[in-house]
Amino acid sequence: MSNAENRQDRLPYVDAVRRLAASKPLQAMVPGHGGDPDRGGRHLADIYGEAVVRMDAPLMLEGIDLGDDSPMVEALELAAEAWGARRAWWLTNGASQGNRTAAFAVRGLGERVLMQRSSHSSFSDGVLLAGLIPAFVSPNVDHVHGIAHGLTPQMLEDALRTEIEAGRAVQSIYVVSPSYFGSTADVAGLAAVAHAHDAALIVDNAWAAHYGFHPELPESPARLGADLVISSTHKLAGSLTQSAMLLLGDTEFAERLEPLVARAYTMTSSTSASSILMGSLDAARHALVHGTETIGASIRRAEEFRERLRADERFSVISDEFDEFPDIIATDPLHVPIDVSRLGQSGHWVRDRASAEHGVYFEMSTATSIVAILGALASPDLDRLMAVLTAVADEADELRAAGKASDQSGFPQLPDAGTLRMLPRSAFFAESVLVTAHQAIGQVSADTLAAYPPGIPNLVPGEEITEETVSFLQAVAASPTGYVRGAADPMVATFRVVRDPISAAQAG
Repeated sequence: MSNAENRQDRLPYVDAVRRLAASKPLQAMVPGHGGDPDRGGRHLADIYGEAVVRMDAPLMLEGIDLGDDSPMVEALELAAEAWGARRAWWLTNGASQGNRTAAFAVRGLGERVLMQRSSHSSFSDGVLLAGLIPAFVSPNVDHVHGIAHGLTPQMLEDALRTEIEAGRAVQSIYVVSPSYFGSTADVAGLAAVAHAHDAALIVDNAWAAHYGFHPELPESPARLGADLVISSTHKLAGSLTQSAMLLLGDTEFAERLEPLVARAYTMTSSTSASSILMGSLDAARHALVHGTETIGASIRRAEEFRERLRADERFSVISDEFDEFPDIIATDPLHVPIDVSRLGQSGHWVRDRASAEHGVYFEMSTATSIVAILGALASPDLDRLMAVLTAVADEADELRAAGKASDQSGFPQLPDAGTLRMLPRSAFFAESVLVTAHQAIGQVSADTLAAYPPGIPNLVPGEEITEETVSFLQAVAASPTGYVRGAADPMVATFRVVRDPISAAQAG
């Protein structure tokens, strides 16, 4: 066994917190439960167990997180090593914290960022707060199922060329891989294109913190040339909800980015970060490194699930058709997107019936699909899953026979984005006013609006509102299977616009 493998056997942060708990200290400090189930923490111990109360330690403790050679420092080094990164930061406010941190950090490289249009709203928030100037590139979209996929290297190259020819060379790029549905882009190719244009590549890898830990999974983006990777460890990799990591790749941008990320991290992190969440990150790293057999079993279980779905003609596996999209070079086997359109009911109806009537919860739904997520270290009961899907499908058959099929008509095509007339930051903080949808056409949006499906922002602060965008958003809002996030009212009858764009832009 190599020295690196020996190191990965350790749980330095978890063991340090365990030692504190085992010493049964008298805590005349925060947290208010005192770290003792019998002297202030019984209300929590009775719900979560005594270990949680005893191990809920604050920051700034010798032997845990203080010093350059603390157990926390060692644990972070092990995390970076495990994911193939130069450095790792633990996040206790989810991948959203990582997105905001990344936005603040890359502002130090320059003010222009090229974003995949389906970027997470937390990165858009970071762009706004950091004062970045965004440009957008639309991903491939499966309009049948309302799925936003990713970019090819050529799509990125073309978008960068467009910006350069307009005199707007960008310094950072933000892409998403994999998608909610497990479609994985060519990160190595995207990184090569970005670096050829002297731009850093940020990869939203929120849905694949388990990548790189099994030969049948795609590689970790940090090993493929990504400069910053947002890794939502809790989603599939087995840490507790709200825990995540931000990874710095060992690339040509590392020397410039490392101090920028470190400084940005202090702006987004809590001074009371949860030892329970951070310990779960240490434990998840250890489990993944030593979990080849367990991860392999999860992959086999996911494939068995797919085979069972294929055996019922009422279902089909959407990822079986991913080869139609040039941006997809691999599929995460632990994402199982299921086409339920043959049932005559929407995916939302199927998901709701499965949870409300049978206690089975699927990750998400669109008008035509539901998505099952199997954790990399998990082993869900496939018999129960299939029994519930069969029962829901049988119920749908009865409704269809009674002439009660739901409307699954598609949405209009995604409209082109309006012209960015103001910086998002300036538009967001400018004086705004609510106007009717008709009055909003030609004005500047003060809000971010995104129609689901597919969840791509159709407006960001500072963009001109077009007639096509208004029509699209209202069509989605009127559908029983869609909604518009960020809208001032459910039917998108009104828009929040900048009152005086010229004055606001000058002030900004």
